[in-house]
Amino acid sequence: MNALLAPPLLRPRGSNHVGMRQFNERVVLQAIRQHGSLPKADLARLTHLTAQTIGLITTRLEEDGLLLRHQPVRGRIGQPSVPLALNPDGAFSIGIKVGRRNTDWLLVDFTGKVRQRLTLPYAFPDTAVLLPALSTHMHTLRDSLGPLEPRLVGIGVAAPFQMGGWHKMLGLSDAQASDWNALDMGAAVQAMTDLPVNFAKDTSAACVAELVAGRGRDLKTFLYLFIDTFVGGGLVVNSHLHGGLHGNAGAVASLPMQLATTPGTVPDQLVAHASLWELEQRLLSVGLDPTAAYDDRALMPPFATETQAWVAQAAAALAHCVVSGTAFLDLEAVVIDGSLCRPLLELLLERTRLALDDFNWEGLWRTELVAGSIGSDARALGGALLPLHANFAPDRDLFLKT
Repeated sequence: MNALLAPPLLRPRGSNHVGMRQFNERVVLQAIRQHGSLPKADLARLTHLTAQTIGLITTRLEEDGLLLRHQPVRGRIGQPSVPLALNPDGAFSIGIKVGRRNTDWLLVDFTGKVRQRLTLPYAFPDTAVLLPALSTHMHTLRDSLGPLEPRLVGIGVAAPFQMGGWHKMLGLSDAQASDWNALDMGAAVQAMTDLPVNFAKDTSAACVAELVAGRGRDLKTFLYLFIDTFVGGGLVVNSHLHGGLHGNAGAVASLPMQLATTPGTVPDQLVAHASLWELEQRLLSVGLDPTAAYDDRALMPPFATETQAWVAQAAAALAHCVVSGTAFLDLEAVVIDGSLCRPLLELLLERTRLALDDFNWEGLWRTELVAGSIGSDARALGGALLPLHANFAPDRDLFLKT
């Protein structure tokens, strides 16, 4: 493989034999991505393509540097089989997660493995600091590829639709919130690079990571909840991310917690009960470091007392969300992940399962509650997967003229 050559981007080219060939190439790559290294016979069985077609496709993908041959597997009847695997150096992408407490940059290879990570922490992002840092760190990761740099296929950006949302909770002025809400983050990053930029809502990007690299391998329809500074979510229906009319499906932060029975009194939303922001405030109120909400200290003295109180409140609120989501969507499962440490996530899941027992499930099939598998990297990783998916995954619109 010539590392200086950019990988062929398997883009749609219309309803002809070329489009069919590229679709089949994507199908083969997707099969290997989902199942791991596979010999040609297994690829033919999984993709329903003929052995001759698989031979032609895999030869082309090897020549393009997208597939590698592993050592032959011997000891079986007949010729030894040669497993084919994705070439980690076949393509790269950069994922950028812009959050309310930090920004992360990930360099991800063709297998979805994180090669490098950069982080910028803050109390709340300042555009005068963040925008130059976005460009600097993005180019740092790009330059680090050296001769493999031509194989960088794109940038994926994951950020809240409205960074200034719930600004009064964060102590921001109306002017600060308006400035952030007016900023098109995807367009801002696109102005910094000649590479294509994909944008997604941060929790939708996290949902993509779970769908492609986590529980989505087994679950077909699930509501995804991500516990961060503010809680958020996404929705997967029949193994596809469902965005909704405005790309905002799964916007659980806005779910009301009770009936609006008193005129002029607005019910609390889920964001005020199941967000790490609330745990931060509890820790601050007793003179403790609020950043402990995001690491292992949360369950250690002296932080544990406030954390346990937050868990009790958050679990009750999340259980309300789970039951409501199940009533509307008839879910196979609800997947919960977040920026909190793993032991705290497991405790929150345990208490939420117990809280579900306090609800009346009559008329509903009770859904399964499971832990996400990605963790705090989910949003940036999901962002990085967007360009890889756009260029190399099967596309149901591949045969449509563009």
